[in-house]
Formats: sequence, C-alpha cells, structure tokens
Amino acid sequence: TPDVEAVGFGCPDLGHAGGGGLQSQRFPSPAQALSPMRVSTTILLLGGLCVATRASAQLTIRLTSVPPNTPADAAIHVAGSFNAWNPSAAGYVLGSHPDGGYAITLPESVRGTVEFKFTLGSWKIVETTAAGSDVPNRTATVPAAGAATVTATVAGWRDSTAEARVPRPSTASPSVSVLSDSFAIPQLGRTRRVWIYLPPDYATSTRRYPVLYMHDGQNVFDAATSFVGEWGVDETLDRIHARGGRGAIVVAIDHGGNHRMNEYSPWKSADPNLGGGEGDAYVEFLVHTLKPYVDSHYRTRSDRRSTSILGSSMGGLISLYAALKYPNVFGNAGVFSCACWVAKPEIVAYARRARTLRPAPRFYFVSGAYETQAGQPARDQRELVRVLAAAGLPAGRSVRSLTPADGKHAEWFWRREFPAAYRWLFTEPPPTPAKSSPKGRN
Repeated sequence: TPDVEAVGFGCPDLGHAGGGGLQSQRFPSPAQALSPMRVSTTILLLGGLCVATRASAQLTIRLTSVPPNTPADAAIHVAGSFNAWNPSAAGYVLGSHPDGGYAITLPESVRGTVEFKFTLGSWKIVETTAAGSDVPNRTATVPAAGAATVTATVAGWRDSTAEARVPRPSTASPSVSVLSDSFAIPQLGRTRRVWIYLPPDYATSTRRYPVLYMHDGQNVFDAATSFVGEWGVDETLDRIHARGGRGAIVVAIDHGGNHRMNEYSPWKSADPNLGGGEGDAYVEFLVHTLKPYVDSHYRTRSDRRSTSILGSSMGGLISLYAALKYPNVFGNAGVFSCACWVAKPEIVAYARRARTLRPAPRFYFVSGAYETQAGQPARDQRELVRVLAAAGLPAGRSVRSLTPADGKHAEWFWRREFPAAYRWLFTEPPPTPAKSSPKGRN
C-alpha cells in the first residue's frame, strides 16, 4: 500500500493503511514523518478529526497524542458502531510505539459513517476533555471504495479512582433509589447494582403500578453514573405524573461492564469481539429472580400487560429476545436502535416464531434512519417489523416502528424518544375488531 502525503491542513503524517485484516499500526519515527512522500490524497475534516482518503484498503485510526498519565503499558481500545461499542474488544487494541503514536486498521467491511471513542478497556476509563468532561462520539466517513485515515488526540482519561474520591453531582430525582448495590444473579454467578424508580405518590397511595424493566442502568437516571449522558427517565415520569399521569415503577439493572456483550445476546458470536451466549441466562434472571422479588416487595401490577422491558443498542436486542421468549411475562417491549446485526440471522429466525406466541407481545421500535451511512439499524428494524407482521403481529396495534431522520446512536436521542415510547407501551391497545357474521346467519 502506498504511503500518504499529508499536505497542509496541519495534518500529521498518515503513514500506511493496512491490507486485508484488522491490524495495529506503528508510527514512523519523527524523521520518517518529515520525509517527503510522493502520493497525494484528499484531506477531509470530520468532527474535529483529520481524514485522508486513499485508493484502496480500509479505515486506519491514528492516535497522535495521549495524556501524560497514560500508563506506558496501556492497552488503548477503540469502541464504536463497528464493534457494538465494546470497550474492551481484544481485536480492537491500537498498536503502540515509544514515540507516543498508536494506530489500528479496521476490517475492510467497515464502510460508511462510523462513530467511536477511545478507552483503556472500560467505560470507566474512557476519553474525556482536558477538564475531565465527557466528549461526544467521534465521527468519520469511510468511502464506499478506497480508504481513509483518521488522526486524533486524546486530552484526558476518565479516572474512576478520582471519580470515587470526587463523585460527579447526582441528577437522580428523589423518586430514585438503589434497590441493591449487589443484587445476586444466581444464573450467572454474579451480582449487580439495581435501581428503582417509584412514582411520586407511591408512599401516599395504596395503588398498584405497572413496571418497566430497563438495561444499562448506569445511564437511566443519573448523570453521575452515566457514560455520556443519562436518559432522564425519572424526570420524564415525574413530569408525566405532575400532568395527571398514573405513573409506573421502573427497575433498571446496571450492565456488567466487560460482561455486557455476553449478557445482552443469547447467541455466542463467531467473532470473539462480539461475545454473546449469556443472554438467555440474563433473561432467566429477570424472569425468575428479579421480577418475583420486585412483585413481592412493591405494589406492582404483575400481569403481562402491565410489565414492559426496554433497552437500546445491545439492550434493545435483549429486550426483543426477552419479550419473544416470555410473552406471558413481558407484554410490551421497547427496542431502541437495536444492535440486531450482532446476531441478525438468529434474532430474525427467533422473531418468526412469534406466530406461535399467544398471547402476543407488543413492540415499539425506534432507530435513526441514518445511524450509519448505509442505514443498517433502520433496515434491520424494517425487516423485523415485516417478519413480525407475517407472524400475525400487525403494525399499528401490535407493532410501532419509527425511524427519525435525525436519530443517532446516542443517549440524547433515546432520551428524546423515551416519553412517546412510554406512553405507547403503557396504553391499552384498541380491541381487535370483531369478525362480522356471514350473511344469513346469526
């Protein structure tokens, strides 16, 4: 592969893009970086990144500067839309060099618009601004043919130890509490923090309430524990209650960090970076351990129509699976920006069995029309809606599907879409029209 000349625009040397596979890259020496090169490129500026396109190969991500406190032996990962946002995927570690440069070349299949962040193997140690604030997702566009090289710098790392000493201010409303810091998951031999939201009138009433189960609990209620912003579910429900809404209990389960990919997909992927295989055990925990506990300790309406499950990305995938497997438990499911591509053949085949589900669950789908340049999440969503319709779950009454043009794979988008989803999930569907009697018969 020919070298690339970075002409003007203040771009550093762009080096080599790799060949056929996922490759970590090493930077040239400073002398090499300053040497003249003979092949010109097109320079693009995307989201504050410097991008050079080339005639062949793939996307190369180059990191030219990291904070001084970065450990010398640090494994710097890239997590993004191309690997289901896995912060510790083994195949997505940047190669390092003593001069401070890091780089990686992604598979040739990665095309279109991609979003990503750098981590040190965990969302607890993700890149930040120099002041320690969250940074938005980085964005780059890989052309349909040819290559691109992205260069970037990291100003800071989130310090989980420092956060423990000086926590970020909590934004959770008084209606939110931690049910348990270490709720046992016997099906997986682990424990997990579980949050609970109780309606503002819970303590002063004798009413029973419907329940919504949500995943990625760190992001549901509180900016202090969120990755890059919270959903604001508590504030939304408080506002709905103030306007006369009847309210609901929300139970949010933290994701398991490095176990997240495994727990949110029932099917083990052939790609070790995508994990999977523990989703069925996780759903068994929800159904046979957590829900019985909640129903026995709180005033819930435990019937299926009053029990919903909702999540985004991988959380959307496991919500869809849970409602398909246990329609007698989860009468409704919210599926936001489903990472269905992680297990596409399996989840489509599983959805086809919905024709045998009686009673059938209801599904609320939403994803951005162009969360990727090719619109893959929206296409997957439309395919699933068609499969469910063929299985007897018609759009409108049983399935709602939205693809806003401005939607992104991000918390701000899911926060915006949550109120409408909540109202739909907890509103009784209209009755099925009665079939008319044949003429001449009573």
